[in-house]
Amino acid sequence: MSEKNIQKGPGPKGVGTLTVEQIQEDRITQLASELWSPTALKKNVKFKSEVVEEIYTKELVKTNFATKRVMMLEFSQYLENYLWPNYDPGKSSQSHLMSIILIVNEKFRERVPPWICFKKKSDHFAAFFHHILETTLSDVRSLKEQSFLIIFLIHCFRSLEMDLIREQVQRLVSLPIWTCLLPGKREELFKAYPKYKKFYNFIKKSDGKLTAEQRDKVEFERSFLNNLIHKYISVLNAIPEKGKVAGERIMYCERFVEFLVDIEAQLPTRRFFNALMDDSHVLSVSLLSNLNQREDGKLFSELLDMLKAYAEFEIDEGTGEALNIHNRIDLHYNRVLALQKVAFKHFPDLHQFAIANVASVDSRKSLLKYFNPLSTSDLHKLLGHLNMLPMLEEGQESTKDREFLLELLVSHHEKKKSQLEQINEMALYPTEDIIWDENIVPTEYYNGEGTLALPKINLQFLTLHDYLLRNFNLFRLESTYEIRQDIEDAITHMKPWKAEDGSTYFGGWARMAQPIAGFNVVEVAKPRVGESHPAQVRADVTVTLSVVQSIKNEWEGLRKHDVAFLISVQPPHNIGHKYDIKAPFIPQVGLMYVRGCEIEGMLDAEGKVIEEGPEPKPELTGDTRTFRVWLDPNQYQQDMVATEDGTEDVYETFNIIMRRKPKENNFKAVLETIRDLMNTDCVVPDWLHDLILGYGSPDSAHYRQMENKINSLDWNDTFLSVEHLLYSFPGYKIELESDAAKAQPPFRLTFMEEESQTGKRKEGEDAPVPVQKIVVQPHIIPNRGPYSYSQPKKNSIRFTPTQIEAIRSGMQPGLTMVVGPPGTGKTDVAVQIISNIYHNFPDQRTLIVTHSNQALNQLFEKIMALDIAERHLLRLGHGEEALETEKDYSRYGRVNYVLAQRLELLQEVARLQESLKVPGDVSYTCETAGYFYIYQVLARWEEFQAKIRKLKEKTTDKIREFFPFTEFFKNAPQPLFKGRNYTEDMDIAEGCFKHVKKMFTQLEEYRAFELLRSGSDRADYLLIKEAKIIAMTCTHAALKRRDLVNVGFKFDNIMMEEAAQILEIETFIPLLLQNPEFNNNRLKRWIMIGDHHQLPPVIKNMAFQKFSNMEQSLFTRLVRLGVPTVDLDAQGRARASIAGLYNWRYKKLGNLPHAVTNPEYRLANAGFVFDYQLINVEDFNGVGESEPNPYFYQNLGEAEYVVAMFMYMRLMGYPAEKISILTTYNGQKHLIRDVINQRCSKNPFIGRPYTVTTVDRYQGQQNDYILLSLVRTRTVGHLRDVRRLIVAMSRARLGLYVFARVSLFSNCFELTPAFNRLCSRPTELHIDPQENFPTSRKIDEKPGHNPMVINDMPHMAQFVFDLYNQKIDSLMRARNLPSADRLTEPPRVRKDRK
Repeated sequence: MSEKNIQKGPGPKGVGTLTVEQIQEDRITQLASELWSPTALKKNVKFKSEVVEEIYTKELVKTNFATKRVMMLEFSQYLENYLWPNYDPGKSSQSHLMSIILIVNEKFRERVPPWICFKKKSDHFAAFFHHILETTLSDVRSLKEQSFLIIFLIHCFRSLEMDLIREQVQRLVSLPIWTCLLPGKREELFKAYPKYKKFYNFIKKSDGKLTAEQRDKVEFERSFLNNLIHKYISVLNAIPEKGKVAGERIMYCERFVEFLVDIEAQLPTRRFFNALMDDSHVLSVSLLSNLNQREDGKLFSELLDMLKAYAEFEIDEGTGEALNIHNRIDLHYNRVLALQKVAFKHFPDLHQFAIANVASVDSRKSLLKYFNPLSTSDLHKLLGHLNMLPMLEEGQESTKDREFLLELLVSHHEKKKSQLEQINEMALYPTEDIIWDENIVPTEYYNGEGTLALPKINLQFLTLHDYLLRNFNLFRLESTYEIRQDIEDAITHMKPWKAEDGSTYFGGWARMAQPIAGFNVVEVAKPRVGESHPAQVRADVTVTLSVVQSIKNEWEGLRKHDVAFLISVQPPHNIGHKYDIKAPFIPQVGLMYVRGCEIEGMLDAEGKVIEEGPEPKPELTGDTRTFRVWLDPNQYQQDMVATEDGTEDVYETFNIIMRRKPKENNFKAVLETIRDLMNTDCVVPDWLHDLILGYGSPDSAHYRQMENKINSLDWNDTFLSVEHLLYSFPGYKIELESDAAKAQPPFRLTFMEEESQTGKRKEGEDAPVPVQKIVVQPHIIPNRGPYSYSQPKKNSIRFTPTQIEAIRSGMQPGLTMVVGPPGTGKTDVAVQIISNIYHNFPDQRTLIVTHSNQALNQLFEKIMALDIAERHLLRLGHGEEALETEKDYSRYGRVNYVLAQRLELLQEVARLQESLKVPGDVSYTCETAGYFYIYQVLARWEEFQAKIRKLKEKTTDKIREFFPFTEFFKNAPQPLFKGRNYTEDMDIAEGCFKHVKKMFTQLEEYRAFELLRSGSDRADYLLIKEAKIIAMTCTHAALKRRDLVNVGFKFDNIMMEEAAQILEIETFIPLLLQNPEFNNNRLKRWIMIGDHHQLPPVIKNMAFQKFSNMEQSLFTRLVRLGVPTVDLDAQGRARASIAGLYNWRYKKLGNLPHAVTNPEYRLANAGFVFDYQLINVEDFNGVGESEPNPYFYQNLGEAEYVVAMFMYMRLMGYPAEKISILTTYNGQKHLIRDVINQRCSKNPFIGRPYTVTTVDRYQGQQNDYILLSLVRTRTVGHLRDVRRLIVAMSRARLGLYVFARVSLFSNCFELTPAFNRLCSRPTELHIDPQENFPTSRKIDEKPGHNPMVINDMPHMAQFVFDLYNQKIDSLMRARNLPSADRLTEPPRVRKDRK
């Protein structure tokens, strides 16, 4: 039994359902409270090693290491409080060691920080790690325990960012491990990398100075991996070809291969290990093993495929550079030439092989033809001469297996397809073989225990190709998981049955799928040069749409490039068979094949594709519709080759076509984009290349390290005053170039470094720290004309020093990473950076990318309020409809805006012509207007300037007399010239001319629109020439990359908001939305703003989320790598007291002054004693949490309590739109909505809250009052992820009320900082029903009446019921109205529960 089959059951019986009662009654809990609970620690209870032994044997070994027991130990803080503090390298037993390992592994499984406790007593860690290595090589423990040791090592190799661990791991994989290589092989490597020989000899020399004990330790570490490989080979070889094998043995082999893959997938661990792995031939041994051929070795085989791919990865281990096609060919030719030389020198029978050209002998078939006739010993000798095996003594016979020797020789010398060729030949659509393969697309109930044949995303990647390849595979498989769900859902609804004549009969129907009436392949185009698959394959699919009109419209509305799936089923069951949802899907429906296709369009009555466009579509009669589709040419070719070999023709069996929702169906476009990037020399800028792969100095792309740093920049309207400027740069020496009293923004700042004047430095003293100096030059914005709308819009936000540092970093070239905790003004900082770049670098173009349309729209609405010309803004994608503005910022909206602007400006030109009394029609086109400007307008202005210059006495009257455009500016505020002094009036005259000149400059920009006639050409011109700030979502960028590159899209800066919520690959693609020019990427700035302490990207399948770490965003990875960040440190969203519930998670998060001084923050919450409170909710009628469906958690007691609280707040006078109800589970969200519908939604006095949703969906939003239901009463569940807790605690501005089982959540180690604060207040709700909203009571004042304490939910529900009747009755009587509707009776406790 493979490890993946262990504990896979769905639903309530799966891992992770400890009840509070179980925890409280459990033996472990009793021991914990006696020996390692906080109370016991205060009493200094003595450590008992026999307890560790007893727990290990009775609780772990006897239960076969049941996950629940390990969970219980981990939850009780056994590791933090007992095992590690009392670990003694000299005395602690193996049970003590194994207990630590099991709990660390459990922490990784539950995704909670695993290494924190080791920072205390870190000096013991080296001895502890050495103890683990010794245990891993010994045979004392069972194979299952040895597998746990391998899993622990896997986790260590994945945590190289921890200094503690990296120090230990590096010793196992550094250069000295080459002592284990064959001497000939080692010399071969030294020839290739001479510098290593120098280091190696130096290390050998140093070894002579070590003591015997030190030398033993060093030699043990150097040979550890080599010895471990040999141990694995012995375990693997013990597996028979047939017969029963212990699951533990298979699990050990699977985990070991996973371990090798992890070492090979990171350059620091791979660099020297790859040669060792090659020398040990572990891959060839594994490929020829019995396990690889067995049915239960399927997962092992898939893991071996991954290991093979990494072992042959196209990288130069010495330099870390990716191999190009020429390097690969050279390496291959050198290998075969070396073989030919050995053959020529030592084997006369192989002369024919030795003199043949390489291309004729490097296929597997040719190599076998030449080397099959050799005896086993000759093969061994040949491999010995190639330094692949030890040489045989004279007359000695080889003991090696002949098949192994041949495989070794052939696999090493045959020509293999490059990784790029393999990707280009891969079908993008998943087929039935992948869709239902549990090892690579596991079910959603993956609990984190088994291994899987999936790539992992950690800190580092080998090359850009490896980076793209891992993301390609993960993205493809994640989409496949969703496709599987859609197919199962659609086909189950269609109920395919076997008719009497053997054909397929459909007993049901599905909205998203239809039976196929006819299928024909209509075109198979010839392959392109250099390719073997057809250029394109097209087919016609006919369906009969005898369905309701709305669904018929959906089918007819399929658009070009929509993806559909062609499915073939041969049902085994007769008509009437009842489908069982729980039984395996494929055998029930008889599913045979699944193939993807892409819609080209629907055919009209004449068989032509109906083109998309503004023209009305032809009316089609009847229900039969035919769609022209593109098939995947790679897949088609593979299927045709299989058909020639005698298998069934897939394309004659299709009987179902299935479509998918357009929003979820963009996977093919994204995969094509990634594949395009692999085929492009996608030159990432040099300053980013190593950082993206995870190498080099983490601060290498910081602006202080950049060679093209700009010292002097215009800060535009960033500062509100000189005082604000001085406040913004603490620790800087600031030098104003004018009188401080008169200086007004905008300012130009020049940053300088001066040596501190401290005299001569004495020996041993540190170098003097340079003094940071800023030279400030105020400057006046040139007059823009007499109209109010021409005046610049100004920033009104008083930025903090940290926000100013973020803005400074964003204006400079390089990578800027801003960590923005909740409410710290991330969007304001982003907008100011964009504005400052726009004004400093008017020729540069900035791309804005966000995760959601909502965030993009918020950003855009703030950009529109700044001094940025409207014609330079463009919004791509479908979210622009939600922009809260009457203006249309989409491509076609901007085209229409430009055309309207052109007409307006030409009318202004006509008015100017009239005022100057120039004859003719100069305002007909932009071109004629241009000539008018040069010959008439500019000439008059130059004449005016000349006259003014000649004046001996410069007076205001003369300006008014000579100014040529007075008539034109009659509609400006009068008088045009103030007549106070000459300088002011001359400035006004120049401003007026600037206004006129701007009109003609804009018309010149719009001239192209007169030449371009079609809407798409105009939109493209706008995108690549006119727009300076272009915004889109990351999904749009991934979908449209090919189109953007083809049209010649270019940009210089990229700004990413919500960067911690964007998938790694969706962050990377926008960097490459332009092709490199002259092998150089023009990207200058990359600004990422996000918060990795809040929730990561959403990954639906738990296996990809947990095992592959696909939820790690690029932002989070860079933070883990130590890239410098600017951490915003003052929040202005919540009351200071509420901010205290989450500010512990950040380095230094204070409050902005307004969050303390504004009236709303100083007043108490009416009707409540506290502004935040944790309210304990016990079982209602004996039930706490319930789980009607797997992972669909509900808690009726909490739902009723939350709704009663909402009704109470409404009766106190709180506005409904100021209250949001949040919960941590979808099941509870639906239950709360049901309770609201039943209790109050239709009641005009109460209504509905602003929203009822999950914490995850509410990230990025806020409200004044939040009611939060935590649902769980058995285990903490996914709130143990601190990021979810931070989001939950930071949504409220003025009031937060949390409903939960206090005994459960207050015991959870990760949540302690927040729950300690929450539990410092009473956990029963305290209210003051006599105080109405709004109140004048201050936050620090006690209520005017004695508070009422609510005991439990039924008490609250009854109280609200009575309060409503009393309040509404008195209100109705006061107004002489008939009595209002009564509320439904509140929930009651059953009598048997009293």
